[in-house]
Amino acid sequence: MFLRLAAAVLISLSMAGSAAEAQECHGDPGALGTSRVISLDMPKPRRLGSIQFEDTLPLEDHEVVLTFDDGPSALYTPRVLDALAAQCVKATFFIVGSMANLAPGLVQRIHAEGHTIGTHTQHHASMTRLPGEAAKKEIADGIASVAAAVGDPKAVAPFFRFPYLQENRAVEQYALAQGLTIWSADFTANDWTLITPDQVSRLTVARLERSHKGMILFHDIHQRTALALPAFLQELKKRGYHVVHIVPAHGDYPKIPTKAEQWATRLEASAGTSASWAAWASPWLVEVINSPLPAAKAEQWATRLEEPIGTSARWAGWASPWLVQATAKAAHAAAPKLSTVSSLGPNAKKHLGPWKIAGLPSG
Repeated sequence: MFLRLAAAVLISLSMAGSAAEAQECHGDPGALGTSRVISLDMPKPRRLGSIQFEDTLPLEDHEVVLTFDDGPSALYTPRVLDALAAQCVKATFFIVGSMANLAPGLVQRIHAEGHTIGTHTQHHASMTRLPGEAAKKEIADGIASVAAAVGDPKAVAPFFRFPYLQENRAVEQYALAQGLTIWSADFTANDWTLITPDQVSRLTVARLERSHKGMILFHDIHQRTALALPAFLQELKKRGYHVVHIVPAHGDYPKIPTKAEQWATRLEASAGTSASWAAWASPWLVEVINSPLPAAKAEQWATRLEEPIGTSARWAGWASPWLVQATAKAAHAAAPKLSTVSSLGPNAKKHLGPWKIAGLPSG
C-alpha cells in the first residue's frame, strides 16, 4: 500500500494550453510542439519520479516531460538544443556548476530559448561518498555557479537532481529544507551506455509505451543522445504523444488546485524502501531492440551493488563505471576522444590518463 502525502491537496499547478493549442512551430504543422505548461507551486518541496519515489508529475495519458543532465557540453548541447528548437519542444536541463562555469553562453542560450534550468551539483559528485558538509557545499556551489552563468538567479528553478540518482537521507533533507524539489525520473534512456543512437531512441520509446506517460532522463553530454533526439521526437509525434513543459510557479500562469490522486504513485515497491530499481538501472539488461549491441569487453560491463538506505536506494559502485564524469576542464579537453566511447569500465583511469574522474577512488 502506498502512502500519499496529505500535502498533495495543497499543491497547485497551472496548465497553459492543450494539445489543440500547441504553439505554432515555424509554420510547420507537422512539428511536435509543446502542448502545455505545468507550473509547480509547492509550499512543501517534495520528491518526484517513480524510479525512486512514491510521487511523480501529474501527467495525463500520452504526456511526456523531457529532462537532460550533466551539461552543458560545448560539443553536444548545441545539437540537442537545435533538435528541440526544430520541433518547438521545451525541456528541463539539470546543469552541473563546473560545466556552467566553462560554457556560460550555453547556459544563457538554454534560458533564452525558454527551457527550464535546474541544478545537478557543482562537480557531479556522488553524494553518498562525500561528508555531509561537503555534500551540502556541492549543492550550494552548483546553484551559485549556474545562477552566475545565466546572469539571473531567478532564472534558476528550485529543481534539483542528485548525480547518479544517488542520495542519502541527510543530504536529501538538507536539499528539501533549502526549498528544492528533488527530481528523479520515471525512466531513463540508457544513453550513457554503449548503445547506438537508434537504440537510444527505440529503447526509450519502448519504455514509454509501457506506461504511455512519464518523465524521461537523457544526458546532453553524449553524442548518441544528440544524434538520437531528432528521430525520437518524430516518433513521439507519430505515436500521438504530447510534450509538457515544467516551470516553477510565477505570475505568468494562473494557479488551480490539484487533488492528491493526480500525483501518480509507482506501480511497484519493496518492503522498507520506496525505490524499485528494476531493469532500467541495469545497462546490460537492455530490452530486445532488433539491433545487436556493439561488441564490448567484459570489464566494461559493471556489476551493480545495491545498498538500500532509508526510503531510497544507493548504488555504490554503479555510477563510477557507467557515468564516468571527468572534471569540467578535462571533459572538454577529452571530448574528441570520448565522442564514441563515453561509458568506460573500471579501467577508466587508464583510458583517460591523468584526468581526475569523479566517483572513482583516488588510489
